[in-house]
Amino acid sequence: MGAGTVGVVVLGAAGAVNAFAEHKGAESEAEACYRITSETVEGPYDIDADKIRRDVTEDKEGIPLLLGIRVIDSETCRPIRNAAVDIWHCDAVGVYSGYEEVGNGGGGGPAPTGAPTDAAMGTPTSTPTGIPTGPPPGGGHQEPTDDERYLRGTWKTDKHGQVTFRTVFPGWYRGRCVHIHTKVHVNGEWTDAGDEGGNTCHTGQFFFDEESVLASAELEPYASNTAERTTLDEDMIYDGGAVTGGLLRLKYRKDGIGKGVRASITVGVDPEETNDGV
Repeated sequence: MGAGTVGVVVLGAAGAVNAFAEHKGAESEAEACYRITSETVEGPYDIDADKIRRDVTEDKEGIPLLLGIRVIDSETCRPIRNAAVDIWHCDAVGVYSGYEEVGNGGGGGPAPTGAPTDAAMGTPTSTPTGIPTGPPPGGGHQEPTDDERYLRGTWKTDKHGQVTFRTVFPGWYRGRCVHIHTKVHVNGEWTDAGDEGGNTCHTGQFFFDEESVLASAELEPYASNTAERTTLDEDMIYDGGAVTGGLLRLKYRKDGIGKGVRASITVGVDPEETNDGV
């Protein structure tokens, strides 16, 4: 069976509203208070892009993703208001904006025009082979190679500690499982240019379970991503800690992931700490 196709371009910002009901309110107050959510490195592709927005999609094709993040104080469990939350991630074929010259980490990329998208180019292999050639797992920040800034944005939390982003389900590149990067900034001043001053109290990554990733790989443009894929269990960053390790809660139609995914997570942080991931 050939791979299906999904594109956010068709939906646009207005279409996304029709695809999803707006996320309202905080998560259940009865939810467990997390002592801490795993800190990780920021990775090489963080950019202070000053993209103050909740819809980071731009013109990127992919499965619509509504990402709800709730930020709480890991000591008191109280929501943290006006925290500036950054997210950034690669597109469906594993490419980061600002670093398009790097491509898909040398592990593959979009299929050539006219190339078949079924058979070997469909569902990715679950076990990577050889030495990973994708972006390095640690810090080692790299300077941007271009001016693109899709799939990047910053917004502040509301009185419930909640912030919601509209984006697309990420793809993969060799050496890493599917993930989204995040930073949380507190004690700063929110201006027209974004968050000024304060401290970065959390640097982390959000992860997707294998079932959802395999389902996404049946659709275009994900099916054209020929990079060998690292599974969640094989990933060098994910610590296996489930929610406290950054594993997202996902909701989508099992018979139609292409219609969209709703993801949510509560992030427990220590607002007095500095964890910039460098």
